[in-house]
Amino acid sequence: MIDAYAALKQANFRYFVSAHFLFTVALLTQEIALSFYLYQLTHNPLSLGLIGLAEAVPFIVLALFGGYLADKIDRKKLYLSSFFAVALISLGLAMFLTKHSPNVNLDPWVIYSCVFALGIARGFYNPAWSSLKPYLVASKDYSNSASWSAQFWQLGRILGPVLGGFLYAWIGLSATLYFSFVLFLATFGIAALIPGIKTEKGESLPIFQSIREGIAFVRKTHIVFYSLLLDMLSVLFGGVIAILPAFAEDILHVDSKGLGMLRAAPAIGAVLTMLLTAYYPPTKKAWKNMLIAVLGFGISTFIFALSKDFYLSIFALFLTGVFDSISVVVRSTIMQIIPPAHMRGRISSVNSIFVSTSNELGAFESGLAASLMGTVPSVLLGAGITLVVVLLTYVNTKDLFGIDLTKLKRAE
Repeated sequence: MIDAYAALKQANFRYFVSAHFLFTVALLTQEIALSFYLYQLTHNPLSLGLIGLAEAVPFIVLALFGGYLADKIDRKKLYLSSFFAVALISLGLAMFLTKHSPNVNLDPWVIYSCVFALGIARGFYNPAWSSLKPYLVASKDYSNSASWSAQFWQLGRILGPVLGGFLYAWIGLSATLYFSFVLFLATFGIAALIPGIKTEKGESLPIFQSIREGIAFVRKTHIVFYSLLLDMLSVLFGGVIAILPAFAEDILHVDSKGLGMLRAAPAIGAVLTMLLTAYYPPTKKAWKNMLIAVLGFGISTFIFALSKDFYLSIFALFLTGVFDSISVVVRSTIMQIIPPAHMRGRISSVNSIFVSTSNELGAFESGLAASLMGTVPSVLLGAGITLVVVLLTYVNTKDLFGIDLTKLKRAE
């Protein structure tokens, strides 16, 4: 009988998901307040895309080096230092805002600069943090841990946007940033409770050769490569999160609180689905389930693009979260089982680059497309591309349909 709470019974894993939850809440509270403020200031969807670009560029440039460091030095020191840097960046922006009159509009480039600095920190903490999970639970609990870690992350994605929207309306931008700073400090405190994980000693290679080794592993391991590619392309073109402020203000005509509800809807769908995946893991017929999930994500995005009703839009976004969560569990389980131990930092960094390309560069693509084509046409085109990606992936990955992740053991 499946123990749905197996991973949560292990203390270090509880510290991990708690810290991840608080960090997600803090980051998204800050993000939703900054993005709504920026759109009110510029009324240009491209300004929202530039937020994603400002974070993606330094992260993508540095993530492979961060992955190399995660395989070579103390991972705990690496992610704790990065978390503390994120907290200082948030505090610095809040203090800068406090010194200026609320009647003076903030230069968008101040926001972009701070987001750029966050991207630098993320390039180092993400590989070290993401590579921890296989060491915090027994191998038989990987699928369960993937469900719970994704679920806590999605809970953060619910609470963060709602808090960001409501706090922005009630107490303003600078106070919201101070609130995020406190949560970042709490993240640091909980993450510090996780014991240091000894770095595995693989073959000693020069840094660039070592990085190339990690990239080569991903490229030749089809289930890893195609799971990352499928997620990247579907979210890169089909994601709508970045331009939700434009939908909220120009199409659905709601305020920052309505935007917070829209932003939280996918995460609500994801959390409810994650509860089911803890009892019924989607990893037995993993590849079939992943393709069906991405197909549903594309169809739900179509519905959202065509909706002019606030509640139908929330429901469509809810469905995107339902389908995306299934993909997340399958991909997370793959990333825990397949990579060898001495390469986990580098493989996590490659995974992070794919995710960042889909999310942050996807945000830039969404903002640019919306500014050139219009908000609704750009989302319709992106949903169509997502469906084409699913079809092409199906044609090229029929060899993966027979893989049962529940029968695979962690690579050492």
